Amino acid sequence: MSKMEKPKTNPDAPKSLKVLLDKHSGRSHGKITVRHQGGRHKRFYRIIDFKRNKFGVEGKIEALEYDPNRNVQIALVAYPDGERRYILAAKGLKAGDTVIAGERVEVKVGNALKLKNIPVGTIIHNVEMTIGKGGQIGRSAGTSLNLQAKEAGMAHLKMPSGEVRMVSLECLATIGVLGNEEHKNMVIGTAGRARHMGRRPGVRGVAMDPNSHPHGGGEGRSPVGRKKPMTVYGKPAVGKTRKRGKITSKYILRRRGSGR
Repeated sequence: MSKMEKPKTNPDAPKSLKVLLDKHSGRSHGKITVRHQGGRHKRFYRIIDFKRNKFGVEGKIEALEYDPNRNVQIALVAYPDGERRYILAAKGLKAGDTVIAGERVEVKVGNALKLKNIPVGTIIHNVEMTIGKGGQIGRSAGTSLNLQAKEAGMAHLKMPSGEVRMVSLECLATIGVLGNEEHKNMVIGTAGRARHMGRRPGVRGVAMDPNSHPHGGGEGRSPVGRKKPMTVYGKPAVGKTRKRGKITSKYILRRRGSGR
């Protein structure tokens, strides 16, 4: 699939749900902290209702919109009191459908309820990790989690990576799989399109001189020449580089890519 049709934005969307996104170009206090960023097109941030805390009020989906800040589409929901909110668009939702969040609501696509009221085996997304904080897990295109079990006040959730994690049964989750699963097949195609997205060119370390990168130098096409590949800052770039936190590790029943 070489090109994908870009969803259209909604010109009638409420301005209160949009704020101009500041450009940082990968800099913090003037110093580059993330390389290869900068020069993107002006972009508005859409305020998404990750908390889904408008309980017991049924909303109607007015439109599905493109969001430049994420790979999944968003749905504009209108409530009877005149308030409008954006939510992540689950697969199968369309304009005219109704969604609701509550303690005991129907288990259907787009509805949000607590994990304790969701049947085991249900496919969910936008799951809270902390009660009332808003959805943090399962928010990208085509993503879904499987509610495998409930035990001792905790829900066992199987992540897309294969990891099984425990989350409190009092946390909220939304039913269904997130749409736009074809996003992973998108081909950017041109350098100009990448620049519009804020992606600047990235040069291979082996193509640099030794003063600019640990992989640099040598005559002609040279290999890395080290025991382990290094980052531009001289730190290992392969193997286990992340320190596992003691606080979150106790909630992981099985790690990704392993039987532990």
